[in-house]
Amino acid sequence: MTETTTTVPVAGGALDVRVGGRTGPALVFVHYWGGSADTWNGVLGHLPPGQATVRFDQRGWGTSRALPGPYHLGRLADDLARVVETRVPGPFVLVGHSMGGKVSQLFAARRPAGLVGLVLVAPAPPRPPATVTEEYRQGLSHAYDSPETVQHALDHVLTATPLPGTVRATAVRDSLAAGAEARHEWPLRGIAQDITDAVRDIDVPVTVLAAENDVVEPPRVLRDHLLPHIPHATLTTVPDAGHLLPAEAPGAVATAIGDLLTAVRSSATEGL
Repeated sequence: MTETTTTVPVAGGALDVRVGGRTGPALVFVHYWGGSADTWNGVLGHLPPGQATVRFDQRGWGTSRALPGPYHLGRLADDLARVVETRVPGPFVLVGHSMGGKVSQLFAARRPAGLVGLVLVAPAPPRPPATVTEEYRQGLSHAYDSPETVQHALDHVLTATPLPGTVRATAVRDSLAAGAEARHEWPLRGIAQDITDAVRDIDVPVTVLAAENDVVEPPRVLRDHLLPHIPHATLTTVPDAGHLLPAEAPGAVATAIGDLLTAVRSSATEGL
């Protein structure tokens, strides 16, 4: 897929945004804590030729590392809003993974013009479960301290299946590509933020993908802590995979996106 990189002004600087394809609705990808625009490489490889896509490194990560804080969910949602306003001229679907899923929920709750659907990939739920204790969050905040801790997180927490060498190398690189403030904001604060009041305002079709062997956001957590607050969402479990669904099962993610796009297009046709 051919992409062009453009610059989008945001608070304190600018984001480099990769835009590809022309066939809409556009897919706007929002990566996980420790990820980057490259998290979605495998998924893009399974999409139809010409599918419109938009992806970028979130504030504090990768090519956006130098952007100043704060790095809280509201600021990340503001950045996402700027990307959509300046680079998505028509209808679009948000595709958010983990932390990016929570950012996407917060932005979708604002009911932005053009939003027609939401795909949440192993998302952090709007209401954190009781397991997200202070002790848990402190431990999580050190997951990306060094190459060794990243390797441990990949092997014992983030994945349930071996990643191809190049995909694993990208995940290690991305996990280390953040300043301390951005790296700590999510585990110490964002993951524990309750946004249930906001997500009740989401009014577009929502697909939730859970991973059968995910120890970060298990299917039962999403059933108990997401579905009650977004009751029109549908949940599908991907067998065998772990938390890094875009890397472990990119084809399943692309299929779920395609199914939602088909439903959105069908609904639009019926409304004519």
